[in-house]
Amino acid sequence: MERGTPGALSIRAEAEGASKGPFSLKDEESYAAWRSAKLAGYPRVAGELRVSIRDLASPSPDELTALTTLCRRANMALYDSGPLGADPVRTRPALRALAAALNLRQMEDHRSGEADGIVAIEVAGTGGRAGYIPYSNRPISWHTDGYYNYHGPSRCVQAMLLHCVRDAAQGGVNGLLDHDIAYIRLRDRDPAFIEALMHPEAMTIPPGEEAHGRHRPHNTGPVFFIDPIRNALIMRYTARKRNVSWRQDGTTRRALDALGEILENDPLIISYKMNPGEGIVCNNVLHNRSGFDNEGAPEGRLLYRVRYYDRLGS
Repeated sequence: MERGTPGALSIRAEAEGASKGPFSLKDEESYAAWRSAKLAGYPRVAGELRVSIRDLASPSPDELTALTTLCRRANMALYDSGPLGADPVRTRPALRALAAALNLRQMEDHRSGEADGIVAIEVAGTGGRAGYIPYSNRPISWHTDGYYNYHGPSRCVQAMLLHCVRDAAQGGVNGLLDHDIAYIRLRDRDPAFIEALMHPEAMTIPPGEEAHGRHRPHNTGPVFFIDPIRNALIMRYTARKRNVSWRQDGTTRRALDALGEILENDPLIISYKMNPGEGIVCNNVLHNRSGFDNEGAPEGRLLYRVRYYDRLGS
């Protein structure tokens, strides 16, 4: 995106934020009230995030309310869907039905998605997915999904559904942290960190060639930004060291160092290994994955992922 274009100006205005509200650096009173409510009701262990769903394809009103309430509190919920959730054929349409029941309808058109838009996350030695870290057994560092494809708050990944069909014999543990918590930690350390990470040119993903020879242009945007319709915080981030460049100023570097420390040891990070039939629905929270070993699991680890431009719990 070039300087001075309408898109760049829109992002810049968005980064400056409104003069009032919890995400305005000028409104300490609103921030303090939002912060207090967020931390007071925040789940401390994975069990507090769990919801049992009897029928994945037809969740009950109470089950939907429980999922939505957790997403309002922590931007994520874990669920257990029982035996159906480990059946790959029946699970796919059930996941679409669950997402629709949660008012997730604007699906991302991902290059690895199949006809139903669902992406199979598994080890791939050949084809268009080969060579990409999500389709290997290697660890994945902290990130939010779709950080490389940002086109403003109306065209970015806001929600994600990740479902375990088969788990790994060893490893494959996810770390989860609500990006609201990361924002709080950084703002409490130094509000200038937030200002730096809301800059419209804070993070750039350089151009590259994707599978099938498709060219991906460079993608520049903020780390933190606001959905102007829902007044909700969104985050775009990757901890990877390659194929990413950061705005070259001291405050941005210090903010990234602080964020790295938070992602190493924050007490509200939840670690969880999903079992077959379990999944997570979330507003694209920060997450990582440990490396894993499929030895002893002949079919290998398989997760289904689907990403949306909509938001949960709104």
